[in-house]
Amino acid sequence: MNTSRYKNILDRLAEEIRTGKYLPGHKLITHRQLALQEGIALVTASRVYAELEKMGLISSEIGRGTFVKETRVPLGHGIDQTSTLEGMQDLNFNSPLLNKQSKMLRDALRKLSHSGNLESLLDYQPHAGRKHEKEIIKDYLIEKGLSADAEQILIVNGAQHGLAVSVMSLLKAGDIVAVDALTYPGFKVLAEVQGLELIAIPYTKEGTDLKALEQVCHDRHVRAVYCMPTLHNPLGWVMSLEQREKLIAIARKHELIILEDAAYSFLVENPPPAIATLAPDITLYVSGFSKSIATGLRVGLILSPLKWVPLLQRTIRATTWNTAALLTALTCQWIEDGSISMLEREKRQDAMARQKLARKVFYDMDYSSHDNAYFLWLPLPEEVRTDQLIVSLLEQNISISGAEPYVTTGHIPHAIRLALASIPFASLEETLIKVKANIEYRAYGKGP
Repeated sequence: MNTSRYKNILDRLAEEIRTGKYLPGHKLITHRQLALQEGIALVTASRVYAELEKMGLISSEIGRGTFVKETRVPLGHGIDQTSTLEGMQDLNFNSPLLNKQSKMLRDALRKLSHSGNLESLLDYQPHAGRKHEKEIIKDYLIEKGLSADAEQILIVNGAQHGLAVSVMSLLKAGDIVAVDALTYPGFKVLAEVQGLELIAIPYTKEGTDLKALEQVCHDRHVRAVYCMPTLHNPLGWVMSLEQREKLIAIARKHELIILEDAAYSFLVENPPPAIATLAPDITLYVSGFSKSIATGLRVGLILSPLKWVPLLQRTIRATTWNTAALLTALTCQWIEDGSISMLEREKRQDAMARQKLARKVFYDMDYSSHDNAYFLWLPLPEEVRTDQLIVSLLEQNISISGAEPYVTTGHIPHAIRLALASIPFASLEETLIKVKANIEYRAYGKGP
């Protein structure tokens, strides 16, 4: 390959896109046509397009072609949490708060300030949490059907920190982790930082394609599988007991670690047993209280086999030393007085009401979700460019997420994810109607 020729073509195309010769949404010629036009090898043409895609200038879509991207989409949109601009309707991130929670926080802090052991919160804490607090969390987990001992519980700074601690403790750079073809963006970022190789597993309407997982484990040395069996983000499925048992059988056969993410599981009433209950010796169960209480309350937990607890404790020490004592005490107080159970119950009802609004608005569009989920996955009509839709809605003070943050394959689905929890219920329907109107305008020319 002539390196200077490749570089000249790449630089020229990048400049033409940046200066507006090719506008957002413009369909570029095929790899083969580019090769013929420029007199280069097909593999070189493919490399040019791959580099332009890395630069964020184009996107390749299965069965549709290669398109110029809308460069006005903010860098990291849909992945990075930034300050929400005043007046912005956030359908990007979920921050489910009930009206009563501000008063609950004031009352809880007042109660905590009068507790007899307040000075202890000013001192260092054990890395995995204080014993009496782990006992409280143990009882909380037992109520949810998990078999738990206090010594198996490690208190962390939210579920994301729990995933990071798990990965840093048990996996190393280069290890292969099987994940769904669409998965939680936070795990993607974590895997990138830790140098893990993610292998995308196809999915069905019911969950992970377990035959495909079996084949991947046969062909490659997979070290772990990351899953969200109870309320998958972003697709909303809940794996059946049979599927969970099959997943465990594959994990045992191929000696996999199972990373079970239960961040949204509280929204599902009476789900099948957690994988950590069915296979406690090979599963790390990670959850948190950010969604059930408040996203600013960074308290989470890991339920681990005893054999891994020392490794996990060491990583907690290396990353944060301990979870903030005040936040942990507040969380445990709310567990003990029943506040969390009440919040979880009311948020299930809230999520269900929001899903009903979504069904009312998108009644004639096919989308994936769950009756109690705080999000939905909405495929777009062929005529609609995701990046242009994002920019158009941002100009109307509405923030949505495209598919790219969730994708673990090389091909980005033509879809968006809508988070339903952050917008006040009274204005949610109107906001969703605006989203649909913009989609229809771009697809069919109907005015928004």
